[in-house]
Amino acid sequence: MQTPLDRNAHQALLDNRNILIVDDEEPIRRVIGYLLSPHGYPVDFAADAREARKKLDTHPFALMLCDVNMPGESGMDLVRNILSERPETAAIMVTGLDSSVLANAAIEVGAFGYIVKPFESSEVLINVANALRRRKLELENRFHRENLEDIVRTRTVALQQALDWLERSEKELRLSREETIQRLAIAAEFRDSSTARHIHRMSHYCELLARRCGLSSDRCDLIRTASPMHDIGKIGTPDHVLLKPGKFTQEEFGVIAQHAEIGYRILSGSDAELLKVAAVIAYTHHERFDGTGYPRGLKGEAIPIEGRIASIADAFDALTTQRVYKPAFEIGHTIELMLKHRGEHFDPELLDIFFSSTDELVRIRDQYADPTPPDPPLDS
Repeated sequence: MQTPLDRNAHQALLDNRNILIVDDEEPIRRVIGYLLSPHGYPVDFAADAREARKKLDTHPFALMLCDVNMPGESGMDLVRNILSERPETAAIMVTGLDSSVLANAAIEVGAFGYIVKPFESSEVLINVANALRRRKLELENRFHRENLEDIVRTRTVALQQALDWLERSEKELRLSREETIQRLAIAAEFRDSSTARHIHRMSHYCELLARRCGLSSDRCDLIRTASPMHDIGKIGTPDHVLLKPGKFTQEEFGVIAQHAEIGYRILSGSDAELLKVAAVIAYTHHERFDGTGYPRGLKGEAIPIEGRIASIADAFDALTTQRVYKPAFEIGHTIELMLKHRGEHFDPELLDIFFSSTDELVRIRDQYADPTPPDPPLDS
């Protein structure tokens, strides 16, 4: 496993604009260099693959413009090897043969562009700018993945220590066990601007629905105790995504959607039944009854009942409480909104059972209501 680069090294790679021009014809090398230098691109030259390798070994290049046909090792082989050994270096192929077969082969080995001689200056500049832009995007994506993996590893180790302690304490009083779970869940929820009250509401809504649909008393108790950990995977979500005040981009949603799988990875593998149930809830509470949910697109009863219960309870609590992006909806409006997704987002039978207990839902909501912020002081 590669060690993630530090921030300065990341930035140095992103800012790199050095270009290596590899061509056995000196006039071609000079022309390309003449086109690029006035636009702020530092350029260097190599007459063949051997010289190019020496240059690459001693100096970092963001981009290599490489002729296809050269004496000795071909440009295609050089690009294939360099991209494998140095993924931070992009490549554009340069050739005198206008061939779709050759162009496709260049793309297959990983080249970002294909320039045919004789070329226009604008063609070279556009290809270079596009290649460097794509390289930067791919590097940023790689750095983000490395950073996310590092965050998950670090936080998982810390959380796993707490979970190990929890397993050793399985015989302790239930109250102590539940308090520990709630504190672990709050650690993740607090980063998402939620409160401990959400943890209590979520667990009691889940227990109510589990009891009303006929699950055993022990199973209902397990679901109540485990459900607060449904979003524990958010501990591995970067703050700049999780705490973003506006709408998520598609890439940001993909990052935050990983919390279901991260939560499962954190909680799974234990012999304790409580943690098994918590892992199932963390993994499946964003699955949808029609199969359009995540992370696995499970459909209908392929979704464990614990996940179907948590999905309903979580959505109900989100709709009936205030968030930074919405007010708290009334019970009647919430029921109307959720029934529109009956059989799509939610298990239809469980949803009907849930809303047959409206009085108890209101009682739970009111008992664990979020505290009202104090009024601002009056001017003296």
